Amino acid sequence: MADVNIPQNIFWLIIVVIAVITIIIIVMQWRRVREAQSNVEFLQKQAELKKIELVEKDLEAKRMMENVLPLPQEQQEKLAQIRGETSKLMHKAGFMHSEINERVTRLEARTEYEKLQKLLTEIEKKEKELEKKGSKGGL
Repeated sequence: MADVNIPQNIFWLIIVVIAVITIIIIVMQWRRVREAQSNVEFLQKQAELKKIELVEKDLEAKRMMENVLPLPQEQQEKLAQIRGETSKLMHKAGFMHSEINERVTRLEARTEYEKLQKLLTEIEKKEKELEKKGSKGGL
C-alpha cells in the first residue's frame, strides 16, 4: 500500500504544479490584457483631446477671420493696383522666359550647323587629298 500512495501523491503533486503554472500563466495573460486595455483607453482619450484641440483651433481661426478689420478704401485700391502690377510682371516674365528658351534653341541649332559645316569642309579636303593620292598612285 505504501507503493500505491507514493505515485498517487506524485500524481497530485504534478496536478498541483500544473494548476499553479496554469494559474500563473492566466494571471500574466490577464495582466497583459489589462495593460493593453488601459493603453487603448489612454490612446482614445489622447485622440479625443487632440480632436477637441483641433476644433478649438478651427473655431479660433474662424473667429479671427470674422474679426478681420476691413482696409480703408485707399489701401484696398493700392492692394488691387499691386496685385495687377504683379500679374503683369508675371506675364512679362513668362513671355521673356519663352523668348529666352527660343533664342537658346536657335543658338544651339546655329552652333550645331556651324560644327557640321566645319566637318563637311574637312571631309571635302580629305576627299580631295585622297583623290590626289589615288590619281598619283594610279599613274
